[in-house]
Amino acid sequence: MALLQMQRIYIYALKKDRKKILELLQRRGVIEIRSMLKEDSIFLKTDVQEAKEGFEKNIALVNNALEMLNSYVKEDNSLLSVLYGKKEIPVEVYDSFAEQYESVIGIANRIISLSKEIVECRAEILKLQAQIEILKPWVNLDIPLNFKGTKYTAGFIGSLPRAWTLEELYEKLAQYMPLEIEIISSTKVQTCLFVLCSNSKKDKVFEALREIDFTLPSLSIDKSPKEQLQTLELELKKLQDQVDMALEEITSYDKERDNLHFLLDYETIRLEKYEVIGKLLQSKNVFIITGFIPEKDSHNVTEELKSKFDLMVEVEQPKKKDDVPVLYKNNGFSEPLEGTVNSFSPPGKGEMDPTMAMSLFYYILFGLMLSDAGYGFIIAAGCAFVLYKFRNTLERPMKNTLKMYLYCGVATVFWGVMFGSYFGDIFDVVGSTFFGVTDIPVIAPLWFFPVEKPMLMLTFSMAIGIVHLLTGLAMKGYQMAKHKDYKGIIYDVIFWYVLLISCVILLLSMEMVTNILGISVSLPYRVIDIAKILAIISAVGIVLTNGRESKHPFKRFLKGLYALYGISGYLSDVLSYSRLLALGLATGVIGSVINKMAAMTAGGFFGPILFTIIVIIGHALNIGINALGAYVHTNRLQYVEFFGKFYEGGGKIFKPFGINTKYYKIKESRKYGSIK
Repeated sequence: MALLQMQRIYIYALKKDRKKILELLQRRGVIEIRSMLKEDSIFLKTDVQEAKEGFEKNIALVNNALEMLNSYVKEDNSLLSVLYGKKEIPVEVYDSFAEQYESVIGIANRIISLSKEIVECRAEILKLQAQIEILKPWVNLDIPLNFKGTKYTAGFIGSLPRAWTLEELYEKLAQYMPLEIEIISSTKVQTCLFVLCSNSKKDKVFEALREIDFTLPSLSIDKSPKEQLQTLELELKKLQDQVDMALEEITSYDKERDNLHFLLDYETIRLEKYEVIGKLLQSKNVFIITGFIPEKDSHNVTEELKSKFDLMVEVEQPKKKDDVPVLYKNNGFSEPLEGTVNSFSPPGKGEMDPTMAMSLFYYILFGLMLSDAGYGFIIAAGCAFVLYKFRNTLERPMKNTLKMYLYCGVATVFWGVMFGSYFGDIFDVVGSTFFGVTDIPVIAPLWFFPVEKPMLMLTFSMAIGIVHLLTGLAMKGYQMAKHKDYKGIIYDVIFWYVLLISCVILLLSMEMVTNILGISVSLPYRVIDIAKILAIISAVGIVLTNGRESKHPFKRFLKGLYALYGISGYLSDVLSYSRLLALGLATGVIGSVINKMAAMTAGGFFGPILFTIIVIIGHALNIGINALGAYVHTNRLQYVEFFGKFYEGGGKIFKPFGINTKYYKIKESRKYGSIK
């Protein structure tokens, strides 16, 4: 439940060492570079926009090349690939890549060129195929399609809709004799024909043909269709051969995929380095690096830099006006939920890290909502197996996600045992269906069955909610204590503590409330009287103090009344925890329904097989749906009910100048650890 102390760092170094120093700091990944000094007549910032555009262009080039390569040769990306993490390479490999740089850039350009060639050839192939389809009906015509006639004759080459016979055609054109009609081809939908007539009658013949929907060919060529068809088929073969050769070559670059991946990371690293260079103040011979560094790393970085370069390093505490970045410091139990806190917002200036306190309730609430020992065991065992199997390759974000679900699974097992839920009531159903066991339940709960005692479960859920909310108030008091706001602790925390606890005691003293909740509580009258007095005193205290920032007495009073009205918000917050009952019951009831459905099919030879299939599929769906519901509503209870009592956020996560690559990570030995 802490944040690492950050420090300002200033590094003054010679410009000739800039490249090596920046690469070293980038591999260390412990300094967030910030512009903390202003430019003057000597120290200026360098315009690196042109260089950055070059790197961005190359990154886009490689991404485009990889995308095109993947469209022809699928990359082997299994679902488990994310578990293997990034490949580790020594820094020497990274440094030596400069020798391959130009050749890999050439490969990327060649892949794009080949892909473009393939696309263009395929477009031309489609065009030729369309022309071939048009020519096929005319293949028996031994004159060009653009034939118009001779000195004394006129020729018409075209087509008519539907099938026509020579008799029908001569009948239509009989008054324009003499003429010659030849049917080139005929189908149900089209008749291709050649008509030859005298020049003196060509206009009338053409008009008569148009009246029966005669159309000219869409192609006009000076060769016979057969000759043109042969030419087109030769062109088609050449294009197809060209495509095949391009495909063969582009497929051969699959072995260069790793180099392309490395080039992408290489350019990403260089782009990040130049983005930092653009923030540095530089003179002719000197440059200055300013930023924030965790206090725990400042000594080691300083010593390493001084041992390798001629430079000066200054470290100092942040100033009040600084927007200090946030870097968490949590144990293995709470660390997996740092991402959950970030999803809401990192701690703001002066705020505490809520991760530890939140994690205690997070796992409990998730387990209560899923509350099935069988489901919890599957989740926990699956996550534990993956964490162990891939312990050396998992990246930190994936490792934290799996650890979070591991702890959620363990909590689910605990509550499942307490409530006697094991894949619903699978043991009872199997025992009664296949073995005739009548002693139900086979495994009794350590506490009670929520389905049989829903009001007790509701009471317990709201009790958990009250503890959760009071813990949020306690966190608020702790933050105020850190800022030495002792009056605020009394006015905004203790008064509310007294009022809420007093109200709970008064509610439990009412027979109507205890009857609704299904509990029996016997409180001494003196305790009840004291609760009434304390409730009044705390309520008056809230009214009188919660508007203290206003100077006008009437405004203070109105603000105090409005603050006291906030007790209705606490009531709605407590009722929100009824979702623990709803989701917990839903998991068990749906599981029991699945088991009963499976039991209905258990008869006959194939009964056990059908039973097993229904149970496996049904419970798999139930785990997925209810685990998702538990995750969503657990986050909601943290963000709305818990954080709403003390936490605002608004901070900025520590983003060190580092190696943020996609495929590779650089590892090197150093005296205070290895780069991960």
